[in-house]
Amino acid sequence: MSIAVRPLTGAEVGAALGDLAALRITVFAAYPYLYDGDAAYEAEYLAEYAAAADAVLVAAFDGDRIVGAATAAPMIHQKAEFREPFAARGLDVARLFYFGESVLLPEYRGLGVGHAFFDHREAQARACGANAACFAAVIRPEDHPARPTGYVPHDVFWTKRGYAPVPGLVTELGWKEHGEEGESLKAMQYWLRSW
Repeated sequence: MSIAVRPLTGAEVGAALGDLAALRITVFAAYPYLYDGDAAYEAEYLAEYAAAADAVLVAAFDGDRIVGAATAAPMIHQKAEFREPFAARGLDVARLFYFGESVLLPEYRGLGVGHAFFDHREAQARACGANAACFAAVIRPEDHPARPTGYVPHDVFWTKRGYAPVPGLVTELGWKEHGEEGESLKAMQYWLRSW
């Protein structure tokens, strides 16, 4: 199986947003996010992302089909709830890049696509003058009832990439889980890498 991974630019970004929305709904439906995806929410969220200066969308292609995608943009363009934990600690959000989703269909995992997603996003962050990058991962208890048997979190992969969780640097983000009537807030742990 041959997968091509490359950053999209210009009109390519807008053309890929529908694929990204579908991937987010599909991939995030699984544990640990359990996201009950909504097309209207996705359209609003992705339009906001696409408007951010210096944002990058990295896509994984199997032929012409997008099978995975990852995003990144300067932290100054993120929602206040994402910026505030850093500003409260005196960290300069103007020199920080935020890595959004990294979504890949299960049958394409284990082929190095995740590393390529990080490589391209880190290159964009450096090119834009950032001296650090971060992302947020949902916090779930070990005994969560939806946790699949044999589930392995991505912590080892992220650590090998040079990222580490920052103690106490947590935010909350709301989304609707499967089985919920509406959105509820979930705790999100920040991971950070400086260079």
